Amino acid sequence: MPYRRDLIPIAREMRRKATRQEQHLWYDFLSKHPAHFKRQKVISGFVADFYCARAKVAIEVDGMQHYDPQHIQYDAERTAIFESYGIRVIRFSNRAIDDDFDAVCACIDKIIGQRIKNS
Repeated sequence: MPYRRDLIPIAREMRRKATRQEQHLWYDFLSKHPAHFKRQKVISGFVADFYCARAKVAIEVDGMQHYDPQHIQYDAERTAIFESYGIRVIRFSNRAIDDDFDAVCACIDKIIGQRIKNS
């Protein structure tokens, strides 16, 4: 899988400017997850919000901008590239994280467990 070092400063900036929902998911769940996650991980020519190498799972937290037509197309292209490397992409809206955090965490746990078991 190609790695673009030129995206590292962008990923660092994205970590510093994480949304409230990204911070909540990271600090209250993913940072302590036994499968080990990285945040704002450079993958190919993109930056995934969160990535678990062991399970090959990328988690994306989608705000309102992800629903405009240009961003929908960009997300679809990025997902296709991730999937070509065997990476499963899981998307959660900001609203899902705000309204049902426990269900989001349970969904992540289930998918991570399945992916690790089947690898």
